[in-house]
Formats: sequence, structure tokens, C-alpha cells
Amino acid sequence: MKRFLGILFVVLVLGGCQEKKENEFVVETSAGDIRIRLYNDTPLHRDNFVKLVQDNYYEGMLFHRVIPDFVIQTGDPDSRNARSQMVLGANDIGYKIDAEIRPGLIHRRGVVAAARESDEVNPERRSSGSHFYIVQGKVYRLGELDSLVEQINARRHQRLFEKVRKEHEAEIRKLESLKDYESLMELNRQISEQVGQLLQGEKMFLTDEQKKVYTTEGGIPFLDGAYTVFGEVVSGMDIVDKIATMRTDENNRPTEDVRIIKIK
Repeated sequence: MKRFLGILFVVLVLGGCQEKKENEFVVETSAGDIRIRLYNDTPLHRDNFVKLVQDNYYEGMLFHRVIPDFVIQTGDPDSRNARSQMVLGANDIGYKIDAEIRPGLIHRRGVVAAARESDEVNPERRSSGSHFYIVQGKVYRLGELDSLVEQINARRHQRLFEKVRKEHEAEIRKLESLKDYESLMELNRQISEQVGQLLQGEKMFLTDEQKKVYTTEGGIPFLDGAYTVFGEVVSGMDIVDKIATMRTDENNRPTEDVRIIKIK
């Protein structure tokens, strides 16, 4: 009896440990199974995904956006009954999730992340409530990666400059009409200083470990800091690769439908 109780205790302890593991789900697709694990560091996205799975929300949906060396994406409810060549991607569940962008969660190969609307209409970078993508990505050479970081930071600087300048547009026009060039130069100096300060919060910087990831495993470094990464593929990257290399139409939709049968 004591031996039986001892075995039972071990089983209960192990069972309890398993319950505390990060959530894992099998995305059963018409192309094969992909097992994913959700991160506890992004609880809003984790809990939302769990609820959608419990509601069988993704059943019947297509991977409607597939780009080789980039991502495979799903989450449009219109895709369940979409006719051939129908353009998809504009619809979702109808609500957004606050961004949970974590510095340590980068777009390495195999991560699961939330799609969203662009910064122009969504400056808070809130995620779609249903659209998610899995990163296939590519492997970068070190020099290529350094050049990419420079380009990204240059684009971010330009975007911030245009944003801040637009905020002062009325003042700039007034000074120009008055031909007050001294004040105009001072204003430009203030704008440049403000942009520099803002850029410090958005400037892309890769650690040595992150560089190692992108030059060995691969991924999509230029999405880092802009989208919420909330999980990763545990097994089934061969299926992700299979889907990512399928032939697509001009809207990046596979010509042969790839459907989610169930997520369990």
C-alpha cells in the first residue's frame, strides 16, 4: 500500500508540473501538423489565443498570406468559405490586443507573432485579435545584417523626422511667411534634437547573441520591436517550410488552399 501511495504521489507531482508548462497546441493543417508553444511573457496574447482555440475559432481558415523566406499567415474569418482567387486579409475578429513587444523576443525562425495594422493608423502597434503568422525567415551574412540594421535605423529616423515636422508644420509656415530665418533655424534645431531623443527609444540594436541567431538559424530582424512575438514552433517547421514554398497568386495566397483543420 505504501509503495502504491508513493507511486501515486509521484504521478500527481509530475502531473502538476506538466500543468505549469507553457501552453502547447497542435495546429492541424491540410499540409501537416505544426506544434506551437505560447510564451507566458505575453499573457494577453497567450490568453486570447487559448480562448480562440477553445471556441474552435480557427477551424476551416486558410493560410491566406504566404511569402517564402518571410512568413505564413492566417486569421481572416472570410477565408473559411473563400472562393478561388478571392483577395483575403482585410477582415479579422473585430478587436485589438495591446502590444506586448518584449526586447528578448525576436523574430527568429519559427516564432509565432501577431499581425497588425500599420503605424499610420495604429501608432500603439496593437495586434489583430485573430491574425497571426509563423516566421520562416532567412539566414543573413554578418555584413548583410549590419547593412540591414543601418537601413532600418535610417528609415526610422526619416519616419520620426516627418512625424515631428508635421506636428510643427503651422509654426514652420508662419516663420517662413515672416521670413524669420533665425527662429526657423532654431526650430529646426529643436526638431532634430527631439527626433534624436525619440530615435533612442526606437533605434534597432542587435546583441551578439541576436546576430548569432540571425546568421545561423535565420529570421526577420527588421520586424523586431514592431510586432508582438508570443510563441514558437516546437515541431513541424518542415510543414511551415512546405507551406512557405507553395506557389501563390499575385496576392500571396497559395493557389492550392492550405486549411487549418483544427487547433488542439
